[in-house]
Amino acid sequence: MGAILNLLSDKKVLVSDGAWGTMLQARGLTPQHCPEEWNVSHPEDVKSVAAKYAQAGSDLVLTNTFGGSATKLARMGYEDRVREFNLAGARNSLEGAPEALVAGSVGPTGEFLQPLGSATASEMEAVFSRQISAMLEAGIEAICIETMTAVDEAICAVRAARKLDDELDIIATFTFDPTPNGYKTMMGVDPQQVAEELPQAGADIIGANCGNGIRQMIEIVNSFRKHTDLPILVHANAGLPELVDGQTVFRQSPEAMAAHTLALVEAGANIIGGCCGTTPEHIAAMKAALEAPAHTTGC
Repeated sequence: MGAILNLLSDKKVLVSDGAWGTMLQARGLTPQHCPEEWNVSHPEDVKSVAAKYAQAGSDLVLTNTFGGSATKLARMGYEDRVREFNLAGARNSLEGAPEALVAGSVGPTGEFLQPLGSATASEMEAVFSRQISAMLEAGIEAICIETMTAVDEAICAVRAARKLDDELDIIATFTFDPTPNGYKTMMGVDPQQVAEELPQAGADIIGANCGNGIRQMIEIVNSFRKHTDLPILVHANAGLPELVDGQTVFRQSPEAMAAHTLALVEAGANIIGGCCGTTPEHIAAMKAALEAPAHTTGC
Protein backbone atom coordinates (compact mmCIF):
# COMPACT_ATOMS: atom_id res chain seq x y z
CA MET A 1 0.00 0.00 0.00
CA GLY A 2 1.42 3.35 -1.09
CA ALA A 3 1.11 6.88 0.24
CA ILE A 4 -2.22 7.71 -1.39
CA LEU A 5 -3.93 4.55 -0.23
CA ASN A 6 -2.55 5.07 3.26
CA LEU A 7 -3.93 8.60 3.38
CA LEU A 8 -7.26 7.44 1.98
CA SER A 9 -7.56 4.85 4.75
CA ASP A 10 -7.38 7.75 7.20
CA LYS A 11 -9.24 10.60 5.45
CA LYS A 12 -11.68 8.56 3.28
CA VAL A 13 -11.99 11.39 0.73
CA LEU A 14 -9.06 13.32 -0.76
CA VAL A 15 -8.96 16.51 -2.79
CA SER A 16 -6.79 16.51 -5.88
CA ASP A 17 -5.61 19.44 -7.99
CA GLY A 18 -7.18 21.14 -11.01
CA ALA A 19 -6.22 22.02 -14.56
CA TRP A 20 -2.57 22.55 -15.41
CA GLY A 21 -2.99 23.75 -18.99
CA THR A 22 -5.43 26.45 -17.90
CA MET A 23 -2.98 27.74 -15.31
CA LEU A 24 0.10 27.63 -17.54
CA GLN A 25 -1.75 29.36 -20.37
CA ALA A 26 -2.48 32.21 -17.97
CA ARG A 27 1.29 32.44 -17.48
CA GLY A 28 2.02 32.68 -21.19
CA LEU A 29 1.99 29.11 -22.51
CA THR A 30 0.72 29.03 -26.10
CA PRO A 31 -0.20 26.20 -28.51
CA GLN A 32 3.20 26.69 -30.10
CA HIS A 33 4.96 25.84 -26.84
CA CYS A 34 5.69 22.39 -25.48
CA PRO A 35 4.23 22.29 -21.94
CA GLU A 36 6.79 19.76 -20.77
CA GLU A 37 9.66 21.93 -22.03
CA TRP A 38 8.47 24.58 -19.59
CA ASN A 39 9.61 22.30 -16.77
CA VAL A 40 13.14 23.32 -17.80
CA SER A 41 12.71 26.80 -19.30
CA HIS A 42 10.02 28.12 -16.90
CA PRO A 43 10.43 26.06 -13.70
CA GLU A 44 9.20 28.81 -11.37
CA ASP A 45 5.95 29.13 -13.33
CA VAL A 46 5.43 25.38 -13.11
CA LYS A 47 6.27 25.27 -9.40
CA SER A 48 3.83 28.10 -8.77
CA VAL A 49 0.96 26.06 -10.23
CA ALA A 50 1.72 23.18 -7.87
CA ALA A 51 2.02 25.63 -4.99
CA LYS A 52 -1.30 27.31 -5.78
CA TYR A 53 -3.12 24.00 -5.74
CA ALA A 54 -1.50 22.92 -2.48
CA GLN A 55 -2.46 26.26 -0.95
CA ALA A 56 -6.04 25.72 -2.14
CA GLY A 57 -6.17 22.48 -0.16
CA SER A 58 -5.12 19.76 -2.60
CA ASP A 59 -3.97 16.58 -0.88
CA LEU A 60 -2.75 15.29 -4.23
CA VAL A 61 -0.90 17.33 -6.88
CA LEU A 62 0.07 16.09 -10.34
CA THR A 63 3.07 16.96 -12.50
CA ASN A 64 3.41 18.91 -15.74
CA THR A 65 4.32 15.76 -17.67
CA PHE A 66 1.07 14.73 -19.36
CA GLY A 67 2.61 14.69 -22.85
CA GLY A 68 6.05 13.60 -21.70
CA SER A 69 6.31 10.33 -23.59
CA ALA A 70 8.93 10.01 -26.33
CA THR A 71 6.15 9.54 -28.86
CA LYS A 72 4.48 12.82 -27.96
CA LEU A 73 7.68 14.79 -27.53
CA ALA A 74 8.99 13.61 -30.91
CA ARG A 75 6.28 15.65 -32.60
CA MET A 76 7.92 18.81 -31.30
CA GLY A 77 11.49 17.66 -31.80
CA TYR A 78 12.16 16.80 -28.17
CA GLU A 79 12.29 13.00 -28.27
CA ASP A 80 15.84 13.02 -26.87
CA ARG A 81 14.79 15.01 -23.77
CA VAL A 82 12.33 12.58 -22.18
CA ARG A 83 14.34 12.04 -19.01
CA GLU A 84 15.18 15.73 -18.66
CA PHE A 85 11.60 17.00 -18.98
CA ASN A 86 9.99 14.34 -16.80
CA LEU A 87 12.65 14.51 -14.10
CA ALA A 88 12.28 18.29 -13.96
CA GLY A 89 8.48 18.06 -14.02
CA ALA A 90 8.44 15.74 -11.02
CA ARG A 91 10.92 17.88 -9.12
CA ASN A 92 8.93 21.05 -9.83
CA SER A 93 5.79 19.62 -8.24
CA LEU A 94 7.69 18.09 -5.33
CA GLU A 95 9.36 21.43 -4.63
CA GLY A 96 6.27 23.53 -5.33
CA ALA A 97 3.94 21.47 -3.17
CA PRO A 98 6.07 19.77 -0.49
CA GLU A 99 3.07 19.38 1.80
CA ALA A 100 1.05 17.40 -0.77
CA LEU A 101 1.38 13.94 -2.26
CA VAL A 102 2.66 14.11 -5.83
CA ALA A 103 1.59 11.80 -8.65
CA GLY A 104 3.33 11.79 -12.01
CA SER A 105 0.94 12.58 -14.86
CA VAL A 106 1.12 10.18 -17.83
CA GLY A 107 -1.13 10.79 -20.82
CA PRO A 108 -1.81 8.83 -24.00
CA THR A 109 0.94 8.49 -26.58
CA GLY A 110 -1.35 9.30 -29.49
CA GLU A 111 -0.49 5.95 -31.07
CA PHE A 112 -2.54 2.78 -31.45
CA LEU A 113 -1.48 -0.75 -30.67
CA GLN A 114 -1.64 -3.42 -33.34
CA PRO A 115 -3.78 -4.18 -35.27
CA LEU A 116 -5.23 -0.64 -35.33
CA GLY A 117 -1.75 0.85 -35.27
CA SER A 118 1.84 -0.21 -35.70
CA ALA A 119 3.02 -0.36 -32.07
CA THR A 120 3.44 -3.66 -30.26
CA ALA A 121 2.58 -3.99 -26.58
CA SER A 122 6.25 -4.33 -25.65
CA GLU A 123 7.13 -1.18 -27.60
CA MET A 124 4.32 0.78 -25.99
CA GLU A 125 5.28 -0.45 -22.53
CA ALA A 126 8.88 0.61 -23.16
CA VAL A 127 7.73 4.14 -24.09
CA PHE A 128 5.85 4.47 -20.82
CA SER A 129 8.68 2.92 -18.83
CA ARG A 130 11.12 5.51 -20.15
CA GLN A 131 8.85 8.35 -19.08
CA ILE A 132 7.84 6.96 -15.70
CA SER A 133 11.35 5.94 -14.66
CA ALA A 134 12.51 9.55 -14.94
CA MET A 135 9.79 10.70 -12.55
CA LEU A 136 10.56 7.93 -10.11
CA GLU A 137 14.15 9.10 -10.14
CA ALA A 138 12.91 12.39 -8.71
CA GLY A 139 11.25 10.56 -5.82
CA ILE A 140 7.52 10.56 -6.56
CA GLU A 141 5.41 7.84 -4.95
CA ALA A 142 2.47 7.60 -7.35
CA ILE A 143 1.64 7.63 -11.05
CA CYS A 144 -1.59 8.96 -12.57
CA ILE A 145 -2.22 7.47 -16.01
CA GLU A 146 -4.96 9.74 -17.31
CA THR A 147 -7.25 10.70 -20.19
CA MET A 148 -7.04 7.20 -21.63
CA THR A 149 -9.50 5.89 -24.22
CA ALA A 150 -8.04 2.47 -25.08
CA VAL A 151 -7.77 -0.28 -22.48
CA ASP A 152 -4.76 -1.92 -24.12
CA GLU A 153 -2.70 1.28 -24.04
CA ALA A 154 -3.65 1.99 -20.43
CA ILE A 155 -2.68 -1.55 -19.46
CA CYS A 156 0.76 -1.04 -21.04
CA ALA A 157 1.23 2.08 -18.93
CA VAL A 158 0.08 0.39 -15.73
CA ARG A 159 2.32 -2.61 -16.31
CA ALA A 160 5.30 -0.37 -17.02
CA ALA A 161 4.79 1.49 -13.74
CA ARG A 162 4.23 -1.68 -11.73
CA LYS A 163 7.38 -3.32 -13.07
CA LEU A 164 9.43 -0.26 -12.13
CA ASP A 165 8.15 -0.08 -8.54
CA ASP A 166 5.89 -2.60 -6.87
CA GLU A 167 5.10 -0.15 -4.03
CA LEU A 168 3.74 2.62 -6.25
CA ASP A 169 0.16 3.77 -6.06
CA ILE A 170 -1.03 3.58 -9.66
CA ILE A 171 -4.07 5.54 -10.82
CA ALA A 172 -5.72 4.91 -14.20
CA THR A 173 -8.44 7.23 -15.47
CA PHE A 174 -10.38 7.32 -18.73
CA THR A 175 -12.29 9.97 -20.65
CA PHE A 176 -15.90 9.02 -21.39
CA ASP A 177 -18.53 10.40 -23.73
CA PRO A 178 -22.32 9.98 -23.46
CA THR A 179 -23.78 7.45 -25.92
CA PRO A 180 -27.24 5.88 -26.32
CA ASN A 181 -25.80 2.88 -24.45
CA GLY A 182 -24.23 4.75 -21.56
CA TYR A 183 -20.88 6.42 -21.13
CA LYS A 184 -18.06 5.05 -23.28
CA THR A 185 -14.67 6.23 -24.47
CA MET A 186 -14.05 6.99 -28.15
CA MET A 187 -12.68 3.43 -28.37
CA GLY A 188 -15.90 1.94 -26.99
CA VAL A 189 -14.65 1.27 -23.45
CA ASP A 190 -17.17 1.57 -20.62
CA PRO A 191 -16.62 1.91 -16.85
CA GLN A 192 -17.33 -1.79 -16.28
CA GLN A 193 -14.50 -2.84 -18.61
CA VAL A 194 -12.10 -0.44 -16.90
CA ALA A 195 -13.15 -1.73 -13.49
CA GLU A 196 -12.60 -5.33 -14.55
CA GLU A 197 -9.36 -5.09 -16.53
CA LEU A 198 -7.22 -2.30 -15.07
CA PRO A 199 -6.97 -3.73 -11.53
CA GLN A 200 -5.82 -7.03 -13.04
CA ALA A 201 -2.97 -5.14 -14.71
CA GLY A 202 -1.96 -3.54 -11.41
CA ALA A 203 -3.99 -0.34 -10.99
CA ASP A 204 -4.81 0.62 -7.40
CA ILE A 205 -7.21 3.48 -8.18
CA ILE A 206 -9.43 3.95 -11.24
CA GLY A 207 -11.69 6.70 -12.44
CA ALA A 208 -12.56 9.37 -14.99
CA ASN A 209 -11.15 12.71 -16.02
CA CYS A 210 -11.84 15.37 -18.62
CA GLY A 211 -14.62 15.25 -21.19
CA ASN A 212 -17.42 15.94 -18.69
CA GLY A 213 -18.56 18.39 -16.06
CA ILE A 214 -19.08 17.33 -12.48
CA ARG A 215 -22.81 16.60 -12.94
CA GLN A 216 -22.09 14.07 -15.69
CA MET A 217 -19.35 12.50 -13.57
CA ILE A 218 -21.91 11.46 -10.95
CA GLU A 219 -23.48 8.97 -13.37
CA ILE A 220 -20.03 7.72 -14.41
CA VAL A 221 -19.02 7.14 -10.78
CA ASN A 222 -22.28 5.27 -10.16
CA SER A 223 -21.38 2.99 -13.07
CA PHE A 224 -17.89 2.38 -11.70
CA ARG A 225 -19.09 1.68 -8.18
CA LYS A 226 -21.34 -1.15 -9.39
CA HIS A 227 -18.26 -3.05 -10.53
CA THR A 228 -15.44 -2.20 -8.15
CA ASP A 229 -14.51 -1.63 -4.53
CA LEU A 230 -11.32 0.22 -5.49
CA PRO A 231 -10.98 3.93 -4.77
CA ILE A 232 -12.37 6.10 -7.58
CA LEU A 233 -10.78 9.37 -8.73
CA VAL A 234 -12.67 12.06 -10.63
CA HIS A 235 -11.17 15.11 -12.33
CA ALA A 236 -14.15 16.95 -13.83
CA ASN A 237 -14.06 19.87 -16.23
CA ALA A 238 -15.49 23.24 -15.21
CA GLY A 239 -18.69 22.41 -17.03
CA LEU A 240 -19.10 21.39 -20.64
CA PRO A 241 -16.97 23.18 -23.26
CA GLU A 242 -18.36 26.13 -25.19
CA LEU A 243 -16.93 27.74 -28.31
CA VAL A 244 -16.67 31.53 -27.89
CA ASP A 245 -14.95 33.64 -30.55
CA GLY A 246 -13.13 30.57 -31.81
CA GLN A 247 -11.87 29.65 -28.34
CA THR A 248 -12.99 26.74 -26.16
CA VAL A 249 -14.05 27.99 -22.75
CA PHE A 250 -15.38 26.39 -19.58
CA ARG A 251 -17.80 28.61 -17.69
CA GLN A 252 -18.76 26.66 -14.57
CA SER A 253 -17.97 28.64 -11.46
CA PRO A 254 -16.21 27.29 -8.37
CA GLU A 255 -19.48 27.57 -6.45
CA ALA A 256 -21.39 25.59 -9.08
CA MET A 257 -18.83 22.79 -9.04
CA ALA A 258 -18.79 22.74 -5.26
CA ALA A 259 -22.58 22.34 -5.21
CA HIS A 260 -22.21 18.87 -6.76
CA THR A 261 -19.20 17.71 -4.76
CA LEU A 262 -21.09 15.88 -2.04
CA ALA A 263 -23.27 14.10 -4.61
CA LEU A 264 -20.10 12.86 -6.28
CA VAL A 265 -18.87 11.48 -2.95
CA GLU A 266 -22.23 9.87 -2.27
CA ALA A 267 -22.02 8.17 -5.67
CA GLY A 268 -18.74 6.60 -4.58
CA ALA A 269 -15.88 8.96 -5.49
CA ASN A 270 -12.88 8.95 -3.15
CA ILE A 271 -10.55 11.49 -4.78
CA ILE A 272 -12.03 14.66 -6.29
CA GLY A 273 -10.31 17.31 -8.35
CA GLY A 274 -10.61 19.23 -11.58
CA CYS A 275 -9.60 19.12 -15.22
CA CYS A 276 -10.01 21.63 -18.06
CA GLY A 277 -11.03 25.10 -16.95
CA THR A 278 -10.66 24.50 -13.23
CA THR A 279 -8.46 26.68 -11.04
CA PRO A 280 -7.28 26.78 -7.43
CA GLU A 281 -10.52 28.63 -6.67
CA HIS A 282 -12.53 25.63 -7.88
CA ILE A 283 -10.43 23.29 -5.75
CA ALA A 284 -10.79 25.48 -2.67
CA ALA A 285 -14.57 25.60 -3.12
CA MET A 286 -14.82 21.81 -3.44
CA LYS A 287 -12.56 21.39 -0.42
CA ALA A 288 -14.83 23.69 1.60
CA ALA A 289 -17.89 21.72 0.54
CA LEU A 290 -16.30 18.50 1.75
CA GLU A 291 -15.34 20.06 5.06
CA ALA A 292 -18.72 21.69 5.75
CA PRO A 293 -20.21 20.61 9.09
CA ALA A 294 -23.12 18.75 7.48
CA HIS A 295 -20.63 16.53 5.68
CA THR A 296 -18.00 16.08 8.37
CA THR A 297 -20.52 15.20 11.05
CA GLY A 298 -22.56 12.95 8.81
CA CYS A 299 -25.74 15.00 9.41
